[in-house]
Amino acid sequence: MERSNWISVLIVLTGIAVWEFACGWFSVPDFILPAPSEILKTTVFKASLILPHAGVTALEIIMGIVLSLLVAVPIATVMFACPSVERALSPFLVASQAVPVFALAPLLVIWLGYGLASKVLMAAIIIFFPITVSLLEGYKNCDREYAVFFDLMGAGFWKKMRLLYWPWALPYFFSGLKVGVTVATIGAVIGEWVGAQKGLGYLMIQANARLQVSLVFAAILWLSVMGLAMWVFVGFLERKVIYWK
Repeated sequence: MERSNWISVLIVLTGIAVWEFACGWFSVPDFILPAPSEILKTTVFKASLILPHAGVTALEIIMGIVLSLLVAVPIATVMFACPSVERALSPFLVASQAVPVFALAPLLVIWLGYGLASKVLMAAIIIFFPITVSLLEGYKNCDREYAVFFDLMGAGFWKKMRLLYWPWALPYFFSGLKVGVTVATIGAVIGEWVGAQKGLGYLMIQANARLQVSLVFAAILWLSVMGLAMWVFVGFLERKVIYWK
């Protein structure tokens, strides 16, 4: 393990130790702020309750990522190929991020119901923007001299896209994807808060109403682990795909 990773682990462990000590020293009630040991105990002993909800939220996030990729990559490519399309769509891209997700969630639940669809779309909306913008920026930052060389060799646009622009933009694409997968939990959970019958967001609302704060923290812990796992997985894919870095 690299030195920077050890420092990160040390900071986390120190924070947990201080938290545990403070809760015991000041006798903080569990319904206000449970100690890390109590959260860990809840996570383990109530795993049979938490895991099914975690599976639903994970499915919503994965489906949201897939949906956003299916839309974001073609749109970014078309915007790069046709600057007029970019000028036409840019205001809508900005508007999609300017509108608070809390405002969209109730509408999506009304339109799509309390099932998976509204949560998947909410997650996809949040992921869509960083992927689209990062990939488009990668296309645009391609070295002009390489593009001229391909032109001299008689390569058409789509051949240049396959052999030049797409490989050049891959680091930008993965940077946007890393941002997207780490914030995907936000969309899914907000959708579950507004209206759901399953999921970690639903579980948090139910636990909070019953003052089961340790269960709320256990759900947050699962969400953090899921986000970190997806970020690590995308980083692994990046190293495998961009092997020339």
